Amino acid sequence: MRFLGIDLGTGSLKLAIVDEEGRERAAASVAYAIETPRPGWAETSVETWWRALCEASARLPAEERDEVRAIGFSGQMHGVVLTDAQGQPVRPAMLWPDTRALALLDAWPEPQPNPVAPGMAGPLLRWIAVHEPQSAQATRWALQPKDWLRVRLGGAVLTDPSDACATALADPAGVWDSALLDRLGLPHEWFAPLAPSYVAGGTLSGEAATALGLRAGIVLATGAADTPCAALGSGLTRDGDALLTTGTGGQIVVLACDEADAAQGLHRYRAATDHGYRMAAMQNVGVALETVRGWLSYEWPDAYRDAFVDNAVAGLTFLPYLTGERSPWLNPSARGGWLGLALGHTRGTMMRAAFEGVAFSLRAGLDAIRRSGAHVTTLRLAGGGSVDARWRQLLADALDVELHAVDCPNAAGRGAAILGGLASGHWHASDLAVLAPATTRVAGPSGDTALADRYARFLDLYARTETWFPVRD
Repeated sequence: MRFLGIDLGTGSLKLAIVDEEGRERAAASVAYAIETPRPGWAETSVETWWRALCEASARLPAEERDEVRAIGFSGQMHGVVLTDAQGQPVRPAMLWPDTRALALLDAWPEPQPNPVAPGMAGPLLRWIAVHEPQSAQATRWALQPKDWLRVRLGGAVLTDPSDACATALADPAGVWDSALLDRLGLPHEWFAPLAPSYVAGGTLSGEAATALGLRAGIVLATGAADTPCAALGSGLTRDGDALLTTGTGGQIVVLACDEADAAQGLHRYRAATDHGYRMAAMQNVGVALETVRGWLSYEWPDAYRDAFVDNAVAGLTFLPYLTGERSPWLNPSARGGWLGLALGHTRGTMMRAAFEGVAFSLRAGLDAIRRSGAHVTTLRLAGGGSVDARWRQLLADALDVELHAVDCPNAAGRGAAILGGLASGHWHASDLAVLAPATTRVAGPSGDTALADRYARFLDLYARTETWFPVRD
């Protein structure tokens, strides 16, 4: 017996097949590009997603596909897909990096239960109502990306609380805010009914089964947003469990049963299970390090070598905010750079400062989580941007935590597959702790007291430069 997880990401679609004991048996992925037809726009044709799904499925071993008994879904958060009454797309999907609605955020005056960003479904739909009335008129459903894909496979029109609560159109529990929809002039009937992430949301159609090489009629779970799926796939099952994911950006997620308000700059969303979670979302992790590596003309092995030699630390501070920042500053206009450059500094010094700046930006997000009441001393570690042992040690020192690497290369896909197993009745909530993947302790705080002084300098530098780059519409 097998369960298929589909992770519909921003830049790629990933598949993972797990067996009845939760072990990954096969995986495949297909990358695609975000379309930017105008400055600040971020879109993808849904047919691009469908072709990627078919291609990725064809890469999975046929004998593994034959054993699949349920499918679960993980999807990029915040964006929106408009479809007509026949399920056909009205226009390309609009995605979370999109900033076209920046000037329309006045409809969400502070304080809000969660930070509101222009790439969330609420601001994007308000932009559609103002600037594309013909699209609004043709729309029957405003779906989250993973919900569009489930419907395309033959499933019901549904969404789950983990996606709904991140639209800026629902309360923190994921229930649609009728008064807000009325105030924005958005039709209530656009928004799908709610169902738990782990219940059945239809079955695979014959047409879709043929396209994917699967059996028709297998269960489709409702599914969840990608961050909750990654948390589930990484073994977060109890109150206080915490995960650091490093990739293009970085996320620190802490499960929480209580309904306490999150601190400034944090998100308080619903998990794929019946927990909530607090999240600090930092935009500039891998993207900042990769950009600096390119500026300095480094290959990665040389970048690590030169950045982590003993004399690389030399009083240089780097702000990594090349694309603005979410947690904890909520400042889309934040910008980056080095301060403290001297004639004796080298490429290695600058690269080391970049690593430290990214680690400090993650620490600022974690500090916000700690201020919200969460006591975090251990983080599970996932993501392709955190493999080098020296970088892991710097993270442990900067964050003042023990890091335990998760033995799970496809956490969101695995979490989606587990949702499929739950929806089909193979697993139950009581099984989740047993399904947690193995972890290995890879780093802990070394007592580097000088790092605390450099972190204080980092915070001071950001505070001094914050007004240099005012928000512009």
